[in-house]
Amino acid sequence: MSKPADHSIDTRSARIMIVDDQPANVLLLEKTLRSRGYQTLEGFTDPRQAVARYAEARPDLLLLDLNMPHLDGFAVMEKLHELPVDLHPPVLVITAQHDLDSRLRALQAGARDFLTKPFDVLEALARISNLIEVHLLQKAMRDQNALLETKVLERTRELNETRLEVVRRLGRAAEYRDNETGFHIIRMSQFSARLAAAAGWNPAQVEKMLHASPMHDIGKIGIPDRILLKPGKLEGEEWETMMTHTTIGAEILSGHDSELMRLAAEIALSHHEKWDGSGYPRGLAGTDIPEAGRIVALCDVFDALTSERPYKKAWSIEDTVAHLRAQSGLHFDPAMVELFMDLLPEILTIRARHAEPQD
Repeated sequence: MSKPADHSIDTRSARIMIVDDQPANVLLLEKTLRSRGYQTLEGFTDPRQAVARYAEARPDLLLLDLNMPHLDGFAVMEKLHELPVDLHPPVLVITAQHDLDSRLRALQAGARDFLTKPFDVLEALARISNLIEVHLLQKAMRDQNALLETKVLERTRELNETRLEVVRRLGRAAEYRDNETGFHIIRMSQFSARLAAAAGWNPAQVEKMLHASPMHDIGKIGIPDRILLKPGKLEGEEWETMMTHTTIGAEILSGHDSELMRLAAEIALSHHEKWDGSGYPRGLAGTDIPEAGRIVALCDVFDALTSERPYKKAWSIEDTVAHLRAQSGLHFDPAMVELFMDLLPEILTIRARHAEPQD
C-alpha cells in the first residue's frame, strides 16, 4: 500500500526579519532560531533600515518590537502596509508591554500574534513555526493560482488565435471564388481598422473591425459561378442574384452571440449601401447605414480600384482619389471620405507593404 503524499512545509527555509532596538534581543532571537535550523535571518536595531529593506528582502515572518525610537512598532507596521507588496508576511509582536490596549492596537495594525518578554523559547519557536507555515502555504497557493491563471490566459489566447485564423480563411474563401487574392482582404481590413480608429472607435472595437471586415463578401459563396465569374456586365436577373450575396453573407454570419460575428454580419449586409440611398439590399441612406458598413464600403472600393485583376487594369492613386471625392455624399459618407484623405499616406504605406506578388 502506497504512503500518503506529504504536504508538510519546511518552515526552516523561511526568510525571517527581526526588528528590535536592543542588540541583545536581536542576537538572542537569531541564536534561538539558528539552533532550530533557520538560517536566512536579518536583524535590525534601527526600524528605519528595516522598512527600507523590507520590500527587497520579502521576508516570510517579521519579529517586531513595539517600543523603539524613531519609529515604534505601530509606525513600522503602518509603513510596511503602504508598500506595494502582493502578500504581506505575518507579524509576530515581541514586547514587554502587557496592557490590553497595546495588544488590540497591534492587532488592528496588522499583527498576527504576540510574545511577551521574557518569552519561553519553546513557545516562541512553536508560534514562529505556525505563522511561517501558514504564510508559506498562502504563498504556494498564490503561486499556483498565478500559474493556473497564466495557463488559462495562454489557452484563451490560443483559442482566440484559432478562431481568428478560421475567420481569416473564411474571408479568403469568398475572395478566391471572385478571382480576388488574400492580399486584397489583408489590405482592405487594415484600411478599415485604421479608418475606424480615426473615426473614434476604441482599440477593442478597432480590433474587431480588423477581423470582421475580411468576411464582408462571404455571401459570394452562395452565388452561382455563371454569375460570379461572368466576364461581362451582369443583366437583369443576374444582377438581382448577385445582390443577394449581402443577405446570404448576413445569414451565414448571424445567429452567434459574439460581438465579432455580429459586427461581421452587419458589415456583410450593409457594405453595398450608399449614402444617397441608391445602394442595396435595403436602400438605406445617410447615417441609417451602420458606420461599419460605411467604413468598409470606402476601403473596399479604394483597394478594388487600385488593384489589377484579370478583367481590369489598376486605376492610378490620383484617379481613385478623384473618384472617391466625386462620390462623397453620393456613394460614400462625406465625413469618412475626409478622414480617409487625411489617412492617405498611411493607407498607401499599408498598400505597399501588402502589395500583390509580381510574377
